[in-house]
Amino acid sequence: MKMSWFNGLAYSMVLFLLPVCETKAQQRIDAAIEKKVDALLKQMSLEEKVGQMAQVSIESLGATNNNVFSFSDKMKDAVVNYKIGSILNTPGLQTAADWNRIIAEIQEAAKQTKLKIPVLYGLDDIHGVNYVGGSTLFPQQIGQAATWNRKLVHTCGEITAYESRAAGVPWTFSPVLDLGTNPLWPRMWEGYGEDPYLISELGNQFINAVQQPLGHKEKLIVSLKHYMAYSDPKSGKDRSDAWIPEHYLREYHLPPFTKAIQANARNVMVNSALINGIPTHINKHILTDILKKELNFTGFIVTDWQDIENVYRRDKMTNSIKEAIGLAINAGIDMSMIPYDYKSFCTDLIALVKEGVVPQTRIDDAVRRILRVKHEAGIFETPVTWLKDYPKFGSAEFEQAAYNTAAESITLLKNNNNTLPLKANAKVLVTGPNANSMRTLNGGWTYSWQGEKTDEYAAKYNTILEALQKKLGAANVVYEQGVAYKMKGQYFEDSIVNIEAAVQAAANADYVLLCIGENSYTETPGNTNDLSLSANQTALANALIKTGKPVIYILNEGRPRIISQIEPGTAAIVDIYLPGNFGADALADVLTGTVNPSGKLPITYPRYANDLAGYIHKPSEGSGNPQGGATAPQYPFGFGLSYTSFAYSELTIDKSSYDPAAVATITIKVTNTGSKTGKEVVQLFVSDLVASLTPDVKRLRAFEKVELQAGESQTIKFHLVLKDLAFTGVDLKKHLEAGTFTIEVGNLKQSFTITKTLIF
Repeated sequence: MKMSWFNGLAYSMVLFLLPVCETKAQQRIDAAIEKKVDALLKQMSLEEKVGQMAQVSIESLGATNNNVFSFSDKMKDAVVNYKIGSILNTPGLQTAADWNRIIAEIQEAAKQTKLKIPVLYGLDDIHGVNYVGGSTLFPQQIGQAATWNRKLVHTCGEITAYESRAAGVPWTFSPVLDLGTNPLWPRMWEGYGEDPYLISELGNQFINAVQQPLGHKEKLIVSLKHYMAYSDPKSGKDRSDAWIPEHYLREYHLPPFTKAIQANARNVMVNSALINGIPTHINKHILTDILKKELNFTGFIVTDWQDIENVYRRDKMTNSIKEAIGLAINAGIDMSMIPYDYKSFCTDLIALVKEGVVPQTRIDDAVRRILRVKHEAGIFETPVTWLKDYPKFGSAEFEQAAYNTAAESITLLKNNNNTLPLKANAKVLVTGPNANSMRTLNGGWTYSWQGEKTDEYAAKYNTILEALQKKLGAANVVYEQGVAYKMKGQYFEDSIVNIEAAVQAAANADYVLLCIGENSYTETPGNTNDLSLSANQTALANALIKTGKPVIYILNEGRPRIISQIEPGTAAIVDIYLPGNFGADALADVLTGTVNPSGKLPITYPRYANDLAGYIHKPSEGSGNPQGGATAPQYPFGFGLSYTSFAYSELTIDKSSYDPAAVATITIKVTNTGSKTGKEVVQLFVSDLVASLTPDVKRLRAFEKVELQAGESQTIKFHLVLKDLAFTGVDLKKHLEAGTFTIEVGNLKQSFTITKTLIF
């Protein structure tokens, strides 16, 4: 088949998605920078322009010996001869000083080119600067979301940016804005949960903290991942097809990206999979019509790992990689994460331009966007930043921030008869495969891609066992592993060590702390066919329940594993997600009552493996449909207990009816009715009772986290922009229809009406 046929195919496949109707984000462009970009573009040859569009992985440019990475001649070939615009990835864990040396060598090579355009380096700073030795590692994004605390997420972003610049790296492949709608998906823990509003709010905190003002020596370019709907595959497996109509894409998956573009995010990374059978990397409607034109995105788009090649190899859409390159660049891709064969990419793209398949204007647009962001980031003036100028790197101050985030993320899901906090001088048995592992506390993207080296590199931090030994005294803590992960095997492999030994040890304990969940993984290696907790861990739990001692589950997992078979026998359940290097210290403080838990689930925790509906669902999917099937989660979205109690009262709305362009003011009084100081997340849900497109049962529209002393009350005020309640219709327009709406805060409800319909 001819290339022109494939170009036509790509366009015809996506045209059915038109028209578009979102409000433009109005991203900022600096006129002075545009002049500099214009001047550079006029001097650049086609070969120089195409080089800027290529991104290569560092391990293809050298080798590591005795933990020291050295470049081969390939680095100069890539940078000097092929004018490569970007390099990414890690050659193995490096110190900040190592990274300074590596980045400096790259930029020195770039100075040997005619135009001396600096190379843009990027790293996956997923929960802190996780590929830099000695950096501060936070809870993974799912744990950050469980804090429901905007300030903590903002602080995480500030520290991540600071420590990345200490290493000399100006670009981070984060945050993840994918909706955690499918618990099977192996990257669920990399995002901020399942709700578009929660993701938007926390994502923007991170973006503003990391990037604003871009060009400052402590700020980075962010990369929004993974645009869009990557997280909702029909099969639940990584990098597989999603079946989603466009009005659903716009209603649920697009809003976090829209808000992030409005926050002036400068880079977007593309969904590695397919939407409705079309690889996202060749979907011109998604990349150009919506992102660049409708949302007015003025930064640049980068592919994910080898994903242009996947159009050919995996998706069978072309007869060659060259044809796939043509489709992707014409669809709107600006930079290709190749990541190895930069020569073929550059050669093929140059040929495509000369053959007239890829217009010169498309090349110029892509390179303009890349150069624009390089200028905005200040790397022309300061191509390398140095550790010596960042004295807070790995500081106690930063470590305290990581601890604070972990402490507020921990979510108490069950606490029968006030089992927790532990009584003073208690004797405890600590058991389970997650009890003595730094790897499981951190998850993937920790020192290495799959996190398998974490126990080696994070040995100075405390595992759950070690933290409890220090908190309770070694004499009060007994350890029997019971079940162990096969650390050299696949993440889901575990084996029984000695369950009977754990049962015997329980006889002399006041409490049994059973640490269960998952080993580390990410992406395709983390695929699962069954969300159920492993058979071996279930057997350990059942054996310990039979002892009659109060068993407390510590859930250490990236996605919810089904525990319904063993839940009735436990006295308490604590979900710690993937809390990072200080997670065990925070857990010990929660278990002993030093910290009052305040985390809330940012996801729905399912009860059954075949009942995975999220909290956002239609009436037909709920208990209100006698002919359908009610969903029955183990724990609902937004749920979390405390060691104190809170009461809601005096829910008021300033009016009973509104024009659709109005702003409603809603107030609620929250009182700490218990005996301990505690933090509560006040969540405002809104229900549209009748609509021309069947409405969701309810949607989160506002939240605020407050700290109250025992007996203290506080009145919270929310300002609800009513246009935000509009839904996306099948016509792809926003509809706010006249009728009745219900607001829900805690156990209280009120109603109001909108007097007329607004379509925009």
